Amino acid sequence: MQTATEDLLLFNLEAEQFFLGIMLTDPDLLKVTRIKPHHLSPGKHYNLLWALQDLDVKGIQIDAVSILERVGHKADRIGGASYLNELRMSVPTTANYGFYEKVLLEYWQKREAVQIANKIKEASMNDDPAQVIQTGINELMQLEDISGDDDDGSIKDVLHDIYENLSSPSGDLTGIPSGFAELDRMTSGFQKQDLVIIAARPSVGKTAFCLNIAQQVSQNDDYAVGIFSLEMSMEMLLMRMLSSSGNIDAQNMRTRKLADAEWTKLTYALGKVSNMNLNIFDKPGVTVNEIWAKARKMKRFYGERKILIIIDYLQLITGSAKHRGNRTQEISEISRMLKHMARELDVCVIALSQLSRAVEQRQDKRPMMSDIRESGQIEQDADVIGFLYRDDYYNKDSEDKNIIEIIIGKQRNGPTGTVQLAFVKEYGSFVNLERRYDR
Repeated sequence: MQTATEDLLLFNLEAEQFFLGIMLTDPDLLKVTRIKPHHLSPGKHYNLLWALQDLDVKGIQIDAVSILERVGHKADRIGGASYLNELRMSVPTTANYGFYEKVLLEYWQKREAVQIANKIKEASMNDDPAQVIQTGINELMQLEDISGDDDDGSIKDVLHDIYENLSSPSGDLTGIPSGFAELDRMTSGFQKQDLVIIAARPSVGKTAFCLNIAQQVSQNDDYAVGIFSLEMSMEMLLMRMLSSSGNIDAQNMRTRKLADAEWTKLTYALGKVSNMNLNIFDKPGVTVNEIWAKARKMKRFYGERKILIIIDYLQLITGSAKHRGNRTQEISEISRMLKHMARELDVCVIALSQLSRAVEQRQDKRPMMSDIRESGQIEQDADVIGFLYRDDYYNKDSEDKNIIEIIIGKQRNGPTGTVQLAFVKEYGSFVNLERRYDR
């Protein structure tokens, strides 16, 4: 027989608390979690999850008031209002919910395995041993099936999708269009589950370039964009977007000295930008887990739309404390997690990256792979690596004034090469060269 202490050891109460805190913080996760009340310890945790899932099924907004209203005079059975607040306040981010879900399922699996073992022990005293063993094996195999995910490794669905995609060609584009014709021809668009690195020296234009991409993508109703700006505020980014969307001189925007004609352009730009499927998060020093949580919310909010996540920039993401003092390992883990996030959420992630000063020491200033700061793991994880280069950044008398090169240095599933765009500095706009003088 199991003792009360042994029973208690088969529950992870701390993981249950974090899991419930996450559910209280982000109730939308109740729709996707595999955890049910019987996966938790009996008592207040069981009762609280039951109440939360009951409210969710009934479409009632979940907050402390609705939860306490649902349980009525039995509030003590869920720990009371103070316990609800304690659970919610203990959760710094909801991004780890998958980890806690996995832990709780494993503990439930342990308890079920112990119960099956006890049944085998008791039945073996009286019943046919061969039958007892076979029954026990079947129950353990069913337990393994229940606790695992639904991935059976079948290739048939993917083969069907490949055939459907090939029989319904979409021209040169199979991913999210950047809005730049030559770049899209080379990449076929930004692909789901890809990690794309855009790297350049400071002030070359990588933020402006990605803002241009964000505008092009988010004004198409089939897509949505999330920008995580770790360096600039939302207001500064929107000022830039209004300038490029309305062809308004950026300097006039900064000094608040708009010409009469520019006020008309501003009205047009405000309407255009406000209708974009665009979210901007400007909290500095965020972790990958925080980015992951926000991106997951966007996935749920935008439904079937393809999602593009832009991070400005990679080296400003806060890494794990265990790697503090070892910057290379810290960036390597961030890079791996961003790739993992792209795959799990089925989104494309564009991460901007700084280049080292080594590029300044060469005759040819065009960047290369080794110029990416802490480049080893980034180069390995990235599906596409693009460098920005402006000759007039280094040579004021350059014949290629206002021309920017997008150098595709790596593309896992496509060609490498260089695309040239025109850069309209006063608006912070990038345009296809053939359209350079259309403005």
